[in-house]
Amino acid sequence: MIRYRTIASRLALIAFAGGLAGTSLAAAQAPESRPPAPTLSAPASPSLPADEQGFLRRWLVLEPIPTTGALTQSAVRDLLDRARLPGALTDVPRAGDTVVVGGTELKWHAVDTSLYNVNLYHFAWALNLPTSNVLFWAVTVVDVPEDLVDVRLAIGSNAASVWWVDGREVIDIYDDRQTVIDDGVSDRLTLAAGRHVILGAVVNGGGATDFCARLLDANDEPITNVRVVDVGQ
Repeated sequence: MIRYRTIASRLALIAFAGGLAGTSLAAAQAPESRPPAPTLSAPASPSLPADEQGFLRRWLVLEPIPTTGALTQSAVRDLLDRARLPGALTDVPRAGDTVVVGGTELKWHAVDTSLYNVNLYHFAWALNLPTSNVLFWAVTVVDVPEDLVDVRLAIGSNAASVWWVDGREVIDIYDDRQTVIDDGVSDRLTLAAGRHVILGAVVNGGGATDFCARLLDANDEPITNVRVVDVGQ
């Protein structure tokens, strides 16, 4: 189980939450032991193929960033401006790497999901971290075996989310919503043979939170012959 590195870093996270969402330092409580996330596990292989429906099931997820819980376009855009990741949108961290966002050190975790979706509630709960009114950053690297023309990234998220492919923003959806497969779909893209970085920012207001992502071909059929690589190893 991952605990806060120091008392100071834990207080910093609460303070950052207070700055964004009015959380009081008095709300801090000692962390308790939690069982592992039931749908998530640490990667056990160098790469992982998309499943039979094309879903990408291996991701690096950053520990949650507290927010106000507002899910409108203007609120999400303002949040992403204030809680941006350091470096380029094509940077790929390693599992265990830490970054400082809003003055708080947060850790990246590599996860495989046993389902089509990544359950962010399970992820945060197992780490004894906030599950509501939070922002999650997630990134993966997809190896494409041949040039692909007129493909689209297709996602679903609970709730609002914004997505980038190789640093280019391609999808944004807002407001309180459930995860629906292919709820947000990008314009047509050309992906050359090789590796491509997919980055997502998922903002949750309260309750359950998760996301799913896959690539669709020119006929809007799932692409299944791609692999997630260099994530978690």
